[in-house]
Amino acid sequence: MEVLAITAPIFMLIALGYLAVMGGVVARDHVHGVGRFVVTLALPALIVRALSQQALTDVFNAHYLLAYGLGSLSVLLLGLGLTRLQGQSLDQGAIMAMGMGTANSGFIGYPIAVMVIGPTAGVALALCMLIENMLMIPLSLALAEAGRQQGLSISRMLLTTLRQLIRNPIIIAIVTGATISLTGINVPAPLYKALDMLANASAPAALFVIGGTLYGLRVQGMYRDVAQITLAKLVVHPLLVLLFFQLFPIDNTELMIGALLIASAPMLSVYPIFGTRFAMDGLCAAALLAATTGAFFTISTAIWLIHQTGV
Repeated sequence: MEVLAITAPIFMLIALGYLAVMGGVVARDHVHGVGRFVVTLALPALIVRALSQQALTDVFNAHYLLAYGLGSLSVLLLGLGLTRLQGQSLDQGAIMAMGMGTANSGFIGYPIAVMVIGPTAGVALALCMLIENMLMIPLSLALAEAGRQQGLSISRMLLTTLRQLIRNPIIIAIVTGATISLTGINVPAPLYKALDMLANASAPAALFVIGGTLYGLRVQGMYRDVAQITLAKLVVHPLLVLLFFQLFPIDNTELMIGALLIASAPMLSVYPIFGTRFAMDGLCAAALLAATTGAFFTISTAIWLIHQTGV
C-alpha cells in the first residue's frame, strides 16, 4: 500500500489525460501545446531551481554521470547489436535501441522520484537529462542518419547536433542553473517565485500530456519488437545502471535511487516523433504505449525492492 500510495497518483494523472482526450474534453492539439509548455518552460525552470539551490560541486557528480551514462549507453549498444543480428537495418536498429536506453526522465521519472526522495530528484533529473541530451539522443539519431546514408560528413553532422544542443531549453537551463550556483548570484524574490511556480507545474502537466498522447495508439502486428523494446527499457536499463553504480559508487544514496527510478521510466514521450523520419512511428508509438502501461507494475516493484533492500 505504501508503494501504491506513491505510484497510483502518478498513473491516475496519466489516466486523466487519456480519458480527457478520449472523451473529447481536450483536443490533441491542446495536449501538444501543454507538452510544449512543459518542455520549453516548466522543466527548464525546475532544473534551474534545483541547480541554483546547491553548490556546483554537489550537483555535477562524476560517478553519477559515469554510472548512468555507461548504463544507458550499454543498453543502446546491446539493443543495436540484437536488432542487427535479427536482420534490422542500421537506422531501424538505432531507433529501436533509442527506445531501450533513453528514459522519459522529465515526464514520468522525475514525478515518481520526487515522491520517493524529495527535492534531490531535481538534481537527478538535471544530470540524467545531461546524459540524454548530450549523449544518448544525438548518438542514436547520428547512427540512424548514418544508416540512411544521407551522405553527410561527420563534421557536418556534429555541427548540426551542436546547433540543436545550443538551442535546447534543457541545456540552456542546465548552464543557467550551474552559473547561478557557481557565481552565487541572488535571484530577486519575485523572479524566484515565478520560477518556483513554473517548476511546480512541471510534474502534473507532464503526466497529463503522457496520458493524452497515449490515446489512440495501437500495438497489433508488432508484438516481438514491442516486447523487446519494452523489456529492455523497463528491466534491463535500470539493472545496468544499478550495476555501474556498483562500479562507480556515490555517497548520496538518494541521488542513486533517483537515477534508478528515472532509468525505470518508459522511453521519451516524443519517441514516435523521432521514429517518423525513419518510417517507424507506428512501432515507436506501440512501444511507448506498452512501456507506459507496463511501467506501473515495474516501477512499483522497483520502489518496493528499494524499500526492502535499503538501497
